[in-house]
Amino acid sequence: MKILVISDTHGRDENFDRVLEIEGKPDMLIHLGDIEGSEHYIESAAGCRCEMIAGNNDYFSDLPMEKEIYVGNHKIFMTHGHYYNVSVETQTIVNEGIGRGADIVMFGHIHRPVYENENGVLLLNPGSLSLPRQIGHEPTYAILTIDDDDDVKCEIKYLK
Repeated sequence: MKILVISDTHGRDENFDRVLEIEGKPDMLIHLGDIEGSEHYIESAAGCRCEMIAGNNDYFSDLPMEKEIYVGNHKIFMTHGHYYNVSVETQTIVNEGIGRGADIVMFGHIHRPVYENENGVLLLNPGSLSLPRQIGHEPTYAILTIDDDDDVKCEIKYLK
């Protein structure tokens, strides 16, 4: 299963459209918040199962602030991250994921990509497609692949 993971698009959908042109249709899309009113557009354009949560700038959204989903045998905890102090450290959000029984924790908010294994938990932030803050300021997204054996691979990709 090919999962496109994005975050912090802030209503600017041009780069999302470019990602779809590059990657093709994913099997699933996960958006980790700060969508700012583009929920219906993203869902329609993606043309696949979409899992979305609200971020700190999604003031009028009906989306949940957090979500737990299963993909194969993997439990994914999704949150924007602003309630877990992710701008300073990630141990709090990892501990929350462990407490929820998740083996994959995804968050946004910091506009910088993160992909690491902490205490047996895959921690993923795809960065931002519209307002990147890492060195070089290139928009980023992630492709998470879960194969038939439930093996997980992840790649952070840069939109040039």
